[in-house]
Order: sequence, then C-alpha cells, then structure tokens
Amino acid sequence: MIIFISELLDIATLSSVRDSVNKLSYGSGHLTAGWHARDVKANRQAEPSALLRQLQRTITSAIEGHELVKSHAWPRRISPPLISRYGPGMYYGPHVDDALMGNPLMRTDISATLFLSDPSDYEGGELVIETPSGEDAIKLNAGSLVLYPSTSLHHVAPVTKGERLVAVTWIESLVADAAKREILFDLARAKQALYAESGKSQTFDLVAKSHANLLRLWARP
Repeated sequence: MIIFISELLDIATLSSVRDSVNKLSYGSGHLTAGWHARDVKANRQAEPSALLRQLQRTITSAIEGHELVKSHAWPRRISPPLISRYGPGMYYGPHVDDALMGNPLMRTDISATLFLSDPSDYEGGELVIETPSGEDAIKLNAGSLVLYPSTSLHHVAPVTKGERLVAVTWIESLVADAAKREILFDLARAKQALYAESGKSQTFDLVAKSHANLLRLWARP
C-alpha cells in the first residue's frame, strides 16, 4: 500500500529545513547504498554533522507524530533520515532497499520519502514504484511525504533540469506483516467513520474491540 501525506511539514518548518539543507556538506551517495545498488546510484548525500543530526530529529519527530503514520505504519523505530540531492544527470536506478539497516540493526518494513523541493524546481526525478498494476511515478509538493513498502522495486528517474532535494528514511513496524497492517489501517478508518457518523455506539465498540485485539495479537514491541 502506498500512502500520501500532504504538508507533513508546515510552512515555517519546511522553510527552516530547506535553509539548513543548503548549509550541509555533501558527499557521494554510494557510501549509503547496499553493494547491489551502488552501481545504479548517482546522487549526493549529506555528510554527518551536528546540523544534520538536528535536521534528522526534526524530520523524524514530524513523521512519528503524524496520526496517519501511526495508524498505517505502527512505527517501532525510524532510521535517521538521509538528505539527498539530485542535480542534472543524477538518478537512482532500480533497486530494493536492504532488509536490515543501521547499528543496531533494524528491519525495514516501510520506506518513506519526504520531498523538500517543489515539483517546479526540477524536471524528471520522479520516484517510480513498481506495483502489480504497473509503475507509479510520484512527484509531490515540498513538505509532503510518501510511504511505500520497502519490499518493492523502485527507482528515481534521472533529473534533467534543476535540483531534487529529498529526505529518505525507513520504518520498522510493530506489525511486520504488510497484510495485517492493512487490515488494522482499514479498521482504524472504519472506527473514525463510525464515530463521526453516530458517536460512541455498540457498533463502534465492536469495531474498536476487534481493532485493539488484532493489534494485541499481531504487534511485537
């Protein structure tokens, strides 16, 4: 399941993040790619610094605090976001994200791309995700987030003009199975709809009970 979150960052936070992004130092993106992805990765990534760590905390806080992320992803851990720049000719070819990342190791269940450039700032550079029904080419407004399965093949199309800025991170979920997460997400939306329609009713309580008990059964803290 692919989930879109518009305006994850408000205008003030986005402005501050973009200002900080331009003050970072950048090196080759090869350093953070798995061995099988290095040959198809051509971008620049922010090098470690106190400013980068501050940016990572800001972005992580925004992601883990969003209600849609909570109800869809059930985050257990979120990796420190990578800040990437793509200028003309840069791209990231087809790849699947590593199953385990970081130190200590975390399982990657859900990948997340936070767009920091407006679509008008660059040409090309779409995030292309392969799905059973074909390819989804994604290019969101600055400050918006897309969540997608880490199990999927995906790539970043070559940038032909301008500059693409993004923050990329990964989520380890309390519920490892994607099909189970989708059931929980559907039940969460059903609860919200029932409550909006008729308040706390017997039907709402039954749905809420099933949602809580399935989470209790499937979650692994």
